[in-house]
Amino acid sequence: MNSDRNFTIVHAEVVTPRGIIHDGAVQVEKGIITYVGSAAGAPSDSANSSKIIDAKGSYVLPGFIDVHVHGGMLEDFSVPSQEGFDAITKLHCSQGTTSMLATSMTMPKEVIDEILEQINTYIHNDMPYAQLVGVHLEGPFISPKWPGSQNPVHIVPPNREWVEAWETQYPGLIKQVTFAPEREGAHELIRYLRKKGIVAAAGHTDATYEEIMAAAEVGLHHAVHMFNAMTPLHHRKPGTAGALLSNPALSAEIIADGIHVHKAGIQLLASVKTDHNLILITDAMSAAGLGNGEYMLGDLPVVVKDNVCTLKENEATLAGSTLTMIRGFRHLVQEIGLSVERASEAASLNPAKLIRIDQHTGSIETGKQADLLLVDPDLNLQDVWVKGRLFQN
Repeated sequence: MNSDRNFTIVHAEVVTPRGIIHDGAVQVEKGIITYVGSAAGAPSDSANSSKIIDAKGSYVLPGFIDVHVHGGMLEDFSVPSQEGFDAITKLHCSQGTTSMLATSMTMPKEVIDEILEQINTYIHNDMPYAQLVGVHLEGPFISPKWPGSQNPVHIVPPNREWVEAWETQYPGLIKQVTFAPEREGAHELIRYLRKKGIVAAAGHTDATYEEIMAAAEVGLHHAVHMFNAMTPLHHRKPGTAGALLSNPALSAEIIADGIHVHKAGIQLLASVKTDHNLILITDAMSAAGLGNGEYMLGDLPVVVKDNVCTLKENEATLAGSTLTMIRGFRHLVQEIGLSVERASEAASLNPAKLIRIDQHTGSIETGKQADLLLVDPDLNLQDVWVKGRLFQN
């Protein structure tokens, strides 16, 4: 990363929470945004006078925030190492992700203990690439009926005591927990998560419509990888999918890769999730950034062919993705038909709000850290800044 954190981007299409500023400018000083407005009105600060970046009509977007990502470049957060974290965060930073949640798999408790310890250590050092802002525990409290690519051997019922012990040892580290809300102990866990400000998320669940609604009453408010590993929508049995679609209080993630969910499914979800509750994720696994071949997801072998990831022992089961946030962003705009502003919201502001980091990132506003992307009119990524530092491979 470049140590130069003072610059001004001019003649840009600046995507802000209040709309696009045409022929706009963004000024950054010491990694903090100090001006957002028209290029004509940008302050002429001597500290920035030699550091003008002419965007030539390209978009300036807030950096992407991926709350559901398992790995990349052969590395997996569930096989933790400091070098592995560098490889994962470097890859995803190169693809526009400036903040992310290290997402674990359904693993034995002692492995999760190690994951949390290693990530806590990494976060408290200087992170050179995309910033790990916490942990997303995807399991082990999921449904044995919907394990997806999770190892069913390690599934256990929701356990508040485990989460409470982890939160006590690493305060604020866990930002999201995914579990099956119909299982015994789930409501007790939800109440604890909501008390601590941790995202209570439904996923890998056999819940009925009524069970999701009952869980929402006690604090469930989010769902992972919508339509995948959950009871589907039926006109007489709305299931988990029907509950999520019909309840505006529940936000939902979407893997926008053209593989996990049909175009019509994403369009339907986007049509009902219009209040900061549509969230783009990658669910990327260790094969991200690489090609066809055999890889691991947690402790299960996976085969990748033409960007489709499936369990080796059951190729009918999708196993994460090789998606990156810039590709997902383009898919939302170019294939699904969302506006650049709406897709940016799903990729940045909405996840920032979900995990409560929107006070300092997730949108282009004065006083926020300069997590920025320069994207050309065809939505190809040109430059990435994290806290005002230019990413350089």
